[in-house]
Amino acid sequence: MKRIFSEKIETFFVAFIQRSGPEKELGRRAKLFLFFLKQMSHLYRGVVQLRLFLYAKGIFRHHTLGCQVISVGNLTVGGTGKTPVVEVFARELQKEGRKVAILSRGYKKKEPPYLQRLVGRLTFREARQPPRVVSDGSKLLLDSEMSGDEPYMLASNLPDVCVLVDKNRIKSGRYAINKLRCDTLILDDGFQYMALKHRVEIVLVDRTNPFSNGHVLPRGVLREPIGSIRRADFIFITKSDRVGDAALRQRLEQLNPRAEIIECQHCPRYFQDMFRGDRMELAAIRGKKVTVVSGIAVPGGFEDELKRLGAHILQRCRFADHHRYGQQEIIDIVNESRKQGADAVITTEKDAVRFPKLERCDVPVYYLRVDIDILSGAESFQQCISRICFR
Repeated sequence: MKRIFSEKIETFFVAFIQRSGPEKELGRRAKLFLFFLKQMSHLYRGVVQLRLFLYAKGIFRHHTLGCQVISVGNLTVGGTGKTPVVEVFARELQKEGRKVAILSRGYKKKEPPYLQRLVGRLTFREARQPPRVVSDGSKLLLDSEMSGDEPYMLASNLPDVCVLVDKNRIKSGRYAINKLRCDTLILDDGFQYMALKHRVEIVLVDRTNPFSNGHVLPRGVLREPIGSIRRADFIFITKSDRVGDAALRQRLEQLNPRAEIIECQHCPRYFQDMFRGDRMELAAIRGKKVTVVSGIAVPGGFEDELKRLGAHILQRCRFADHHRYGQQEIIDIVNESRKQGADAVITTEKDAVRFPKLERCDVPVYYLRVDIDILSGAESFQQCISRICFR
């Protein structure tokens, strides 16, 4: 009950701060709330800029671990399609002979009780505990609940890559080097993690919603002011198309003249049955009636992709980002889909890791497998990664 209530509050809050339309259409209470959020944003911006200044002046120290460290991150909270980019970087580096570890904080992983965590911090026991190893490069060791959605998904798709979870990524990086013999570290969502020195800084920008309303948290979804993008070595414009966005590209070039800008596209590849493992070609969805289930930051893009593939959406079941599904919840969705005559239930790959197992499923449940294609320039992603990481 507590989880459902907090998810409803989160969903309402995100929708409220990203609403379109003039503020004058809002009621008095809503205007007051927005005014409060703007003041909090000014405070947050000040704290962020102070932190950046302290790192720039060397008062806060960057740690180095003596190996290649690649950061893949963004300015906004969620929704840029970061996980497939991290996956393709890790895969190509591993093919080049690197022993790769992905370091993640494990957002919304299962945590010990608050009191236990507090005691751990006060007694410094937490600092001595090893990171959670989701995969040691040969086998999966944790489930999605203990590791978080993205780390589990990455570990499942990258059997030869180590995946570690810890808020302290200096500690997890040292563990990856000393215990797992890794020589290349990828920081998943690492743009704001400045305690560990990055050799290559890659920042993702969502073409469909680059900077939302331009405000930092909590009035907007920016973690840092837009100008922070000047720290990037490479800027990937994600969710792009063959036409591109000249205005966005020009703005990014003005913000960061030295960074190379690369446009890439999230491309659907196939549908996979969640419980039987069978694959279904993309063309097979055309004309099918489906129920769409998603608990991601930007569900509209996923639903639009299914419509583009020719699916007829009967119902949309949208949940808060990183929602952990209960078994009865999925059974109810499947039963309702069967009543409405749906041919399939479709979800995202990120949601799939949070689905419970079902003994019986009257309507097949598939997830959509997506990966990345480079659009700008004639080079392949492999060539692009070689140029970035082995220059």
